[in-house]
Amino acid sequence: MTNTSALPGWNHVYSGKVRDLYRPADDSDGRMLVVASDRVSAFDHVLSPGIPGKGALLTELSLWWFDQLAGADGGRAIPNHLLGQTPPDAVADRAMVVRDLDMQPIECVVRGYLTGSGWAEYRVDGTVCGIPLPAGLFNGDRLPEPIFTPAYKAPLGEHDENISFERTVELVGAERAAQLRDTSIEIYTRAAATAEAKGLVLADTKFEFGVDADGILTLADEVLTSDSSRYWDAATWAAGGTPEERMASFDKQIVRDWLSAEWDKQGTPPELPADIVEKTAGKYRELLERLTAA
Repeated sequence: MTNTSALPGWNHVYSGKVRDLYRPADDSDGRMLVVASDRVSAFDHVLSPGIPGKGALLTELSLWWFDQLAGADGGRAIPNHLLGQTPPDAVADRAMVVRDLDMQPIECVVRGYLTGSGWAEYRVDGTVCGIPLPAGLFNGDRLPEPIFTPAYKAPLGEHDENISFERTVELVGAERAAQLRDTSIEIYTRAAATAEAKGLVLADTKFEFGVDADGILTLADEVLTSDSSRYWDAATWAAGGTPEERMASFDKQIVRDWLSAEWDKQGTPPELPADIVEKTAGKYRELLERLTAA
């Protein structure tokens, strides 16, 4: 794993579960450096060891999607935070130089399929994040249309909280809330069509946005990676079978499944075995290759 603790010309300001943030040493020009590490987290714990090459794979996929959404896919150009500058050599394959934005306190989740916590809620109440859905749906089914299920980004160390659209309006105002919802659904719809053309299902995803100095809503952070999205193989999903077979994903689900079987979620989680690490790295690589193949 690359050591990003000291980068000439940059001061480290924050580390999340996966990413490290830096500002220029003189902190004068509105830039930030976002570095994706090889760290992997599950159940609110950073695990050991990391997934070799994960940070580079996530960054390459984010950059590819930013390019698609800037108009390469034929749609309108979605403003993003990239500055097009070359990161420091030590982290060149896993970093992005970006504009510093006024980040919105909303995590913009879009769901196109019924799965995960949404499936658990639907089985009890017939809703997902309070949104009523038709009766008779099964785990993994496609929703009649994508739904926007925002979350409030909690302070560091606390859990994000699913919130209603009405609560989003209270937090950011009606106009901005509608813009977040509509832009998120637009991006999801475009990305889902791109994924479908590559034999993939984009089940759900989450976006983060900021506002620049001119008040323009700007797509930020990572986008449509296997850390922020669920992708399934379209042929396997269509073939039916068990939920596990239909929804085998291109992300760290292998890690979650192993950890659920081997750990009671008390104390320090066990180290990941080598075969789980390699299988997970393979899934990240496969998703990148399938999406970006000509």
